[in-house]
Amino acid sequence: MDVLLLTANMGSLFDHLEGLQMIWLQEFYQAVAKYRPQLIAVHCQEIGGKDYETGMAHVDSFVQGILSSKEMRQYSRVRVYLDEDFTAHDQFTALGSMYFLHESAQMIHQFDFKVHEFKKVMGKEIHSTHLEKNSMIEKERFPQDFWPEFKWTRKGYIRTRWRLQNHVFDLVNIHLFHDASNLIAWKSPSIFSGNRRKALGYVLSRITDSRHEKVPFLIFGDFNVRLDTRRVVETLCSPATVQTILTSDAEDVKKILFQEKGHDHKVLLRIESKTFDYFDQEIFRENNGKALLEFDKELATFINEICELDIQFPPSYPYSEVNTEGTLYANTRCPAWCDRILMSPSANEVVVKGTYVYDVMGSTVCMGDHKPVYLYFQITA
Repeated sequence: MDVLLLTANMGSLFDHLEGLQMIWLQEFYQAVAKYRPQLIAVHCQEIGGKDYETGMAHVDSFVQGILSSKEMRQYSRVRVYLDEDFTAHDQFTALGSMYFLHESAQMIHQFDFKVHEFKKVMGKEIHSTHLEKNSMIEKERFPQDFWPEFKWTRKGYIRTRWRLQNHVFDLVNIHLFHDASNLIAWKSPSIFSGNRRKALGYVLSRITDSRHEKVPFLIFGDFNVRLDTRRVVETLCSPATVQTILTSDAEDVKKILFQEKGHDHKVLLRIESKTFDYFDQEIFRENNGKALLEFDKELATFINEICELDIQFPPSYPYSEVNTEGTLYANTRCPAWCDRILMSPSANEVVVKGTYVYDVMGSTVCMGDHKPVYLYFQITA
């Protein structure tokens, strides 16, 4: 059985309706045609866009367009779970999990967490209300008291369980916390990275606790993990002079400038709350950014619990949202591999037995500020 897993932060997709959705779908359909998987699992974050109160009205038509497309006509069984109710403030996650089963796929069942048994998947179903009561998924927004010092955000996870031939997997959609300010994040250790580790540890404990049988899992979504920004800055801007500019009342830092030593004092890097402007982006793209992987350390805490295939693609975030700048980064954050597909050691054993591909979708075209990341692999009977 061929499987295609895809994670896509759609924050840009519903903010720029005219062009991005069409490009996104073209790239998605090309991947489907290339790999012809029996199972497609698409995990979306920020459905409805950043302005979800307006953009959420377009989500259903987007999904219906996929279901009715000629490219997906052979996917006769579908399960879609869309967390659209933004009025449910204590439960809303803006996550969407979509699963497409090819008509040739056999022996695929989904787990009912309430009755603790697998059920045969038939027909096409879209669920977008009262997901917290839906027994085919587990959905949770992270508790507010985890991070009392920060504004409570729509971050959380959705878990499903599948039996594919003779293998059982949990597929977990996740969205972790972002860096609210570069001026804070570039200090090491970053308080934001600590919050993400706490949240990921919470999810891992929930999906491996004693409520249900422990099974292999694949957890994919927008982890928002960042590089060790201080070490990146020290590497990119050494040697350089540092100039700190305060706000008008001199109570807070407004910006930090790293300048070449010498008469011209060329600015190498400018850091502000929402700005990370390095003079030469090529370092982030050259050789797929491999030189920066040594600073990708946030997930090291869980080295015994989760695995990841070798990364052979450049940082997945933050890309320019200008449709002619598909390979350029926006000068908003330090580029990082935010979008990932991780797995338990037991799931990793299954994945690496056959052919697999771990890559980004739409590498040369504008897909929004995040490049979707996918994993194609084969399950042997």
